[in-house]
Amino acid sequence: MGVIRAFVLLAAAVLAGCAGASRATSGSVLAYAPSPSFAAAKLSGEWRDSRRGRTIPYQIYYPANGRGPFPVIVVSHGLGGSRAGMAYLGEHWAAHGYVAVHIQHPGSDEAVWRGQARPMEAMRRAANAANAVARPRDLSFAIDQVEAANDAAGLLRGRLDLARIGVAGHSFGAQTALLAAGQALIGRRGFSMRFTDPRVKAALPMSAPPATYPSRAYADVAIPCFHMTGTLDRSPISDTRPEERRIPFDSIQGPDQYLIIFRGGDHMIFSGRRRMGDGSKDARFQELIRIGSTAFWDAHLRGDSAALAWLSEGGFDRVLGDAGVFERKSGGAGE
Repeated sequence: MGVIRAFVLLAAAVLAGCAGASRATSGSVLAYAPSPSFAAAKLSGEWRDSRRGRTIPYQIYYPANGRGPFPVIVVSHGLGGSRAGMAYLGEHWAAHGYVAVHIQHPGSDEAVWRGQARPMEAMRRAANAANAVARPRDLSFAIDQVEAANDAAGLLRGRLDLARIGVAGHSFGAQTALLAAGQALIGRRGFSMRFTDPRVKAALPMSAPPATYPSRAYADVAIPCFHMTGTLDRSPISDTRPEERRIPFDSIQGPDQYLIIFRGGDHMIFSGRRRMGDGSKDARFQELIRIGSTAFWDAHLRGDSAALAWLSEGGFDRVLGDAGVFERKSGGAGE
């Protein structure tokens, strides 16, 4: 489906019935899953990567009850963010039986802009090649630490399902997630670098920036991805337009690709902190993000056939209603 057709559909969308989902959670929004089965707990700390000389702060949301093992989701914040970002997702996923590992990237985190006279200029300077390279390496390092935690004495010992690892990210973090999923980082002169981590089985990129040379950059992404964006998803630091956010979805030819375009959604609805727009639809959008992402993880990390059918056969479309347009394709065949 092309850019024009998708946005025409979005403008013409009307509220649909909510049959096919299992229960109401807030107003007319229906959730895919039953009530949360777990109490969500949180632990914070830092990991030291002595080889690279980097300290990686983390915040982990995990099921406080239940033995597991639980699938793992590593979360990468956007430019200027921190491990505290997207807490609404970490808490929700933990309550549904996932361990969400939110990491913080030195050099492109909140320290970049805090106390600066011109914070946006500082943010633009931090959106550089060195940080683009460091971030996916931070993510793989975090997976190494999660593997170690599963074997060491502590709260997570023996509770992690290391065969079922996903990655998620917003904006610069969405690029980080896609690099771990197989995207190539290609420079202006065609030089490329790869950071694919074979331990990653599914990815959730939100507001991903389009890659240079997309046909090459996304050629080796071979895992399921759920791409999220909005009709107002302009970059606060670059000239990326909302319609360009769908380029990764359109370019990836791997299996089970999904795309949601939220009607009236801006760049900051995904991170859980509002810096653009009036925020009047944020609560609804974030509830839909929780619902759709959990179904995606259930389908593609847990292998839940009911979740896969709900995504593929119209369940999420009915829940979404007039809030956006949902597309899916498998191996390049879109609908």
